[in-house]
Amino acid sequence: MMDDLKELYQEVILDHSKSPRNFGVINPHGHEGHGHNPLCGDTVTLYTNIDENGIIIDISFEGKGCAISIASASLLTQLVKGKTVQEAEKLFEKFHTMLTEDGKEPASIPEELRVLAGVKQFPMRVKCATLSWHALKEAMPAKKNLVTEQE
Repeated sequence: MMDDLKELYQEVILDHSKSPRNFGVINPHGHEGHGHNPLCGDTVTLYTNIDENGIIIDISFEGKGCAISIASASLLTQLVKGKTVQEAEKLFEKFHTMLTEDGKEPASIPEELRVLAGVKQFPMRVKCATLSWHALKEAMPAKKNLVTEQE
């Protein structure tokens, strides 16, 4: 059973890394955030359009990196599109908790993100999985600063 679950998760990660959803630049876009992991060279830029009510009406990304990094960015764009900025921030907090705190997995975390839970066993890969999420924080407000993953 556990092997089947691991295999399913690996398939989802490989699918998103080979065929990333919402890949490319939104033209025009209102905000963007960039992340770079100097340890492995992964890089991602997120583009967002947020309406006057704080709803993320469109989001996309570009970047290059490992399967975990690209799959995480792809999943992120699918999950936060249509959510408010506050909802996206809460989702980031749950995802970060799942990957960084021992014994903690928020009950309300979407099943799609649970495919990345195994990354927790490999601390160097946690940085790959959270890179796009840190860039999202920069892509929500009107900031254009470089985000460097330093966890």
